[in-house]
Amino acid sequence: MSRLHDSQRQAIVNCAVYDRAGHRRDIPIEAISEVLAQDDGSFVWVGLYEPEEAVLDALQEEFGLHDLAVEDAHKAHQRPKIETYGQSLFIAVHTAQRVHGEVRFGETQVFAGPRYLVTVRHGASLSYAPVRQRLEREPELLALGPSIALHGVLDFVVDNYQPIVADYGDELDALEQDVFAESYRRTTLQRLYRLRKDLTRMRLAVLPMQDILAQLRRAPAFPIPDEVKPYFRDIHDHAAREGDTIDTLREMAAAAMNTNLALVTVAQGEVVKKLAGWAGLLAAPTLIASWYGMNFEHMPELHGRYSYAILTGVVALVCIVLYAYLRRIRWL
Repeated sequence: MSRLHDSQRQAIVNCAVYDRAGHRRDIPIEAISEVLAQDDGSFVWVGLYEPEEAVLDALQEEFGLHDLAVEDAHKAHQRPKIETYGQSLFIAVHTAQRVHGEVRFGETQVFAGPRYLVTVRHGASLSYAPVRQRLEREPELLALGPSIALHGVLDFVVDNYQPIVADYGDELDALEQDVFAESYRRTTLQRLYRLRKDLTRMRLAVLPMQDILAQLRRAPAFPIPDEVKPYFRDIHDHAAREGDTIDTLREMAAAAMNTNLALVTVAQGEVVKKLAGWAGLLAAPTLIASWYGMNFEHMPELHGRYSYAILTGVVALVCIVLYAYLRRIRWL
């Protein structure tokens, strides 16, 4: 195997072997194949962050990974999925992280075998160091093998969905107040559209996780001990709950958008009615004045002494009657 440069090794966040009792020992990446050659009940856990091609090639040589799986890890733009390659699994999941107030999505690819677990993180993805540290405090769990480590990683991913989905719910509650506000604000509709877009992206990350977990429990290439199966069922329940919440929020966001547009349409209708009412009030005196503006010789009250006052009174009476009628039908 070609030697890796120091800059390439920076992508290796963790490389350790856990013995039969669950105790950790750090090893260089070049020693992985030697450890796996020893049938001592240990397993290797490697964590990478945005590795270069040379690092993945080195891992492929040490673990004997399938070419297609390594190619998918190179591209790092995969749909969530689980695939079986001989006695190993390749799992791709989408991660979510709030960065500077915005939700950004990343990716984690997992290579899992009977005696190893490799995680490859890309983009917005939190470190799995807390997972390792928690498990290392309970070596009896690590003694169960790589399946418990895989559970820790997937559980960590799903747990990170929960606060983001909760924030989406709080944002939707705040936007509902703006939807029913007296004044229309264009930014309300823009925020609702952006929220529904983010929920759709989150849905594309969460829903496939349920299928991945369901297939994982049945995968013969990666047998899960009976002691660990309840942990995976627990993750599946959490993912299903978050998926249901996201679907509910998407429907509520769509309903809020439709309600906002409907209220805007109703408000515009009210404005048009008021304008039409005032136009009707102005039309009556305009019509009468236009008649008397014509240069006809024989017109009613044209030469009378009180013609001006009579005409003014008639115009005022017509306007008052019309105003009362428009008020009664709520056009004014």
